[in-house]
Amino acid sequence: MKSINPDDFKVIKAISLSEIPTNLFNKASDDDKGDKLDKIQAKLSELQDVMYAHNKYGVLICLQGMDTSGKDSLIREVFKEFNPRGVVVSSFKTPNSTELEHDYLWRHYLALPEKGKFAVFNRTHYENVLVTRVHPEYLLNENLPGIENVDDVTPQFWENRMEQIKNFEKHITQNGTIVLKFYLHLSKEEQRKRLLRRLEEEEHHWKFSPGDLKERERWQDYMSYYEEAINKTSTENAPWFVVPADDKDMCRYIVAKIIWETMQQFSDIKEPELDDKVKMNFAMYKEQLSKE
Repeated sequence: MKSINPDDFKVIKAISLSEIPTNLFNKASDDDKGDKLDKIQAKLSELQDVMYAHNKYGVLICLQGMDTSGKDSLIREVFKEFNPRGVVVSSFKTPNSTELEHDYLWRHYLALPEKGKFAVFNRTHYENVLVTRVHPEYLLNENLPGIENVDDVTPQFWENRMEQIKNFEKHITQNGTIVLKFYLHLSKEEQRKRLLRRLEEEEHHWKFSPGDLKERERWQDYMSYYEEAINKTSTENAPWFVVPADDKDMCRYIVAKIIWETMQQFSDIKEPELDDKVKMNFAMYKEQLSKE
């Protein structure tokens, strides 16, 4: 398999999603991709154990993508070797009545990772500049000052939201949260095939919703708003990565590889050293326990 360089997927300048491939056309076998993912799974699990002991950083993994882009299965496969206490997954759906009594970022603050742990946002705070932008009528549920109807939502409103999101991410990264954001870049044709599979294979019927087809009709709107959000909010401390998602196995491997390579930059993450006095008395402690 051709070596994967995480920098090839990192957004460091303005991108056009239409010019980025949704499939790498890598000729590696599924077994090869699976073997490489297995190795990184184990490494990430060991890293999280060290992070837990180090207790200074949390890691936030943000996953965005169109319906059927593979977010759920990616989470299952990339983090399957983790100690259950080491990773918490949050899926952000339509805000409930309690969440609507707070600002739109409130529920995301509550789900941030504890020190020493990973948190995965399956759909993220970016839904507030994506879904609500395609469907601005949803904003009326937030009971915002100055927003009485859809006509009150101006282009400046969205600029403000993206700036607020950048400030949110700046704040948490400056306080020990490592943020990595992944857009799973799926082609419209591949989505069509995956939706058809949900209709044709009985075990996948439960995944299908007629609403998926209605959202598919707004594909180009979503692409435009994704592109704008990614370009305006990819920063050095909270970068976006655009990952080809037509090949699920390759997508999972790339995401895992990026997480692993990024974490290697934090050379201070180490298990804490025991106090010298404690280590000097190991023999005494062992003798004490042996006599019990």
